[in-house]
Amino acid sequence: EVQLVESGGGLVQPGASLRLSCAASGFTFGDYAMSWVRQAPGKGLEWVSGLLHEGTSTNYADSVKGRFTMTRDNAKNTLYLQMNSLKSEDTAVYYCAKFRTPSYYRNRPSGDEYDYWGQGTQVTVSS
Repeated sequence: EVQLVESGGGLVQPGASLRLSCAASGFTFGDYAMSWVRQAPGKGLEWVSGLLHEGTSTNYADSVKGRFTMTRDNAKNTLYLQMNSLKSEDTAVYYCAKFRTPSYYRNRPSGDEYDYWGQGTQVTVSS
């Protein structure tokens, strides 16, 4: 069974940092590109970042570029999102998502390109 389990969210003040993790199991993690996607209250899904299966290419949404860093540790089957200089507009549920096709990656992918999602972890940025 494929499972993606996010953790690390919480309530923080503007300017603070958080590190999200996504523990993957049930598939060969190193064969698949991954993304972080978020959904703010009352908003649709917003792609945040994506990373090639080998971790050699990383892309970010303009809204988080320069503040967020996505990495992966294939030996540990774990995906990370380091979030710095958090803003109130970063408040959202953050999901990790697995690309449907092995050894495939596209910048700013559509939701249809994923086949599994984690349960999400809540990030709230408020003063």
